[in-house]
Amino acid sequence: MSGAPTSQNPQLLRCLLRARDRMDSEAYFARSFRQAFGVPPHRYLLTRRIERATALLRDTDLSITDIAFHTGWASLGSFGRTLRDVTGESPGAIRAGDKAAGRELGRVPACFLSAAQRPDLTISVSEKRRRLVRGINGSKE
Repeated sequence: MSGAPTSQNPQLLRCLLRARDRMDSEAYFARSFRQAFGVPPHRYLLTRRIERATALLRDTDLSITDIAFHTGWASLGSFGRTLRDVTGESPGAIRAGDKAAGRELGRVPACFLSAAQRPDLTISVSEKRRRLVRGINGSKE
């Protein structure tokens, strides 16, 4: 690894160095992240990826495969399964439903739309799958 660029903002560099030090201890970083934001880092990242994928399905004509790869999934299968587990709908159904609805949301601020469409991952995806297999509701108890 090369040295830090000298053009970096010193305050930002200090924050990044602290973050790097905490990431060196994976358990400490995950615990600190969860305490600060209420969700583990992986679940936060998964939520953001699903939000982005849903927006691309809704707002673009990119193929579902391209959207899967653009949002960080290694395979179309894992993308489709995870999206279906979290949202309850397949990528094709999300795209078809949004086009059929033909919503006029131009006057709604983007921040409100994002918050309303954010997946509610109160439990891990694997736990949600286990509960569905056992026939238990996937909501937080």
